Amino acid sequence: MLRVRFVTFCLAVFAAASLARAADRPNVLFLFADDQRADTIAAHGNSRIQTPNLDALVQRGFSFRQNYCYGSNSGAVCVPSRAMLHTGKHWLHTNNQMNGETTMGQLFRANGYTTFATGKWHNGADSILRSFESGRAIYMGGMSDHTEVPLQDIDGGTLGNKRIKDGFSSQLFADAMIEFLKSHNGEQPFFAYAAFTAPHDPRNPPVPYREMYYRNRPPLPENFLPQHPFDNGHMVGGRDENLGPWPRPREMISDQLCEYYGLVTHLDEQIGRILAALDSAGHADNTIVVYAADHGLAMGSHGLLGKQSVYEHSMKCPLIFAGPGIPASQESTAFTYLIDAYPTLCALTGIEGPGALEGHNLADIWSSRKSSVRDAIYLPFRTVQRAVRDDRWKLIVYPEINHMQLFDLQNDPSEMHSLADDPAHSGHKDRLLAMLKSWQQEMGDDQPLTVANPKPKVVDLSGRERKPDRWQPEWIREKYFGGVQPSTKDQENIKKMRQEFGGASRN
Repeated sequence: MLRVRFVTFCLAVFAAASLARAADRPNVLFLFADDQRADTIAAHGNSRIQTPNLDALVQRGFSFRQNYCYGSNSGAVCVPSRAMLHTGKHWLHTNNQMNGETTMGQLFRANGYTTFATGKWHNGADSILRSFESGRAIYMGGMSDHTEVPLQDIDGGTLGNKRIKDGFSSQLFADAMIEFLKSHNGEQPFFAYAAFTAPHDPRNPPVPYREMYYRNRPPLPENFLPQHPFDNGHMVGGRDENLGPWPRPREMISDQLCEYYGLVTHLDEQIGRILAALDSAGHADNTIVVYAADHGLAMGSHGLLGKQSVYEHSMKCPLIFAGPGIPASQESTAFTYLIDAYPTLCALTGIEGPGALEGHNLADIWSSRKSSVRDAIYLPFRTVQRAVRDDRWKLIVYPEINHMQLFDLQNDPSEMHSLADDPAHSGHKDRLLAMLKSWQQEMGDDQPLTVANPKPKVVDLSGRERKPDRWQPEWIREKYFGGVQPSTKDQENIKKMRQEFGGASRN
């Protein structure tokens, strides 16, 4: 009996000591946007967009200006991007449902952190329930009308309380995070994750936020084109590219860009609310804040609207760290991937990460222990695109049509003038092609870079018939689709969703 009491006492002491050590660790607040281009933050050089709260975060943190999503195995780029973020592995070495992986939230949870989530989760129920002990306003899907989001909560290890609540997606997710921050008692550190669905389409920000940009329109992207000059392998049948007619009218791109900027500015306002709540709850001084996005978006660049390309505008995305021990108002142009967030947060919190992590600790850069963590970026997209870039040059290969592009990013950062057929630059093309093959070998990527029977290179989608997906609200269907309704199947699916989540009586 005495031995049992002694063992119990020892366990209690060990548990108390573990909690004490955990309480000394910094909290983590991870804010994750959806489809946000890297060039949509005012403090990073875009004077035409209003992001005062992200600007303030930039000023008190460290920005990585050459941050990338590591390609995709799907047209729904957000799915592998989030799997890579939460596992710290490239998509070639993990799976979209994160089966058999130790997720970032799961690791923090096992190391004494209170874990909480709100917002979008596009990688299956099992992985979110392993990762977070609680959650409010969870959206288990890829996209929805921002004003009609199907929500659930995590309680007792299960998802439940299905509902559709009045309000805009970004505000609903911010409300849930603010409620958590206010209620957290501080006995354990927290790992809190908010995954917004903005600025992903539908591009329906609240009216004032789009009208502010209609009145003061940002310029079209420098690399705007009415049509992409060749078939990149994901132009026909892709949902994103269906959101506007071919060829792209300049007026249509201008309107959608205003609406996209409006989504970013409205999201920025919600970020400000969350950070203010973090401060008022007394957590700000001991919280690492990470702001990132899953990938970028074309928005008219190269004649495209979506993210299904390896151009800079679609694979580049923001990455900002702020908090205790992180230098303020500094930045780096070292090459980084989203997978680097996992090992970096492990290092900052003193948690030993899983041995299989493929990212790098970025604190080595802001502490000047290293000037970089990799010398090149590799971007594999499905079977249709492969790219590699160094500090100046970038090569893109389109295997299914036996086509290449070579860009001098120093003189052509918008990737407008391919030099692949210029004999004067054949040395750079050959060098980068060898580098690409080396990356393929290292990553176990067996995709051939040419095919015996290439598909036609040119595709003209002018006048192609389009139908809106089920999530586009009525005013967008009227404006961009001429009032055409979603397919019968889509209409049936949205009706079923409303019935399942109580959409008729939206509470």
